[in-house]
Amino acid sequence: MIAAMTLALTTSLAHAADATCEAKAADKKLAGAAKTSFVKKCEKDTAKSACATTAADKKLAGAAKTSFVKKCEKDTAKSACATTAADKKLAGAAKNSFIKKCEKDAAASAASAASK
Repeated sequence: MIAAMTLALTTSLAHAADATCEAKAADKKLAGAAKTSFVKKCEKDTAKSACATTAADKKLAGAAKTSFVKKCEKDTAKSACATTAADKKLAGAAKNSFIKKCEKDAAASAASAASK
């Protein structure tokens, strides 16, 4: 139950972040690869702060907080990948392939960020 509520919260925050990040990119007059890169990083940073805020609200600390934030970010990435696939109107094998690659890229990105 709690996981479902957390996923719903982070999903709604991800959608809000998407619009906010897109607006920021437009304000900066970014286009093409620069815009894509900016929006992707912006959304990732927003998801991280949303997960950290939720962990703080739950008064988690130490290993429990770390575990929660890691799972929250992973769930948020999965949701974002599925949303992006839907926005691109992908279906069948193309959708599955896109989501699998998107989630793999998100996990690699999270791992490299965690090692820094």
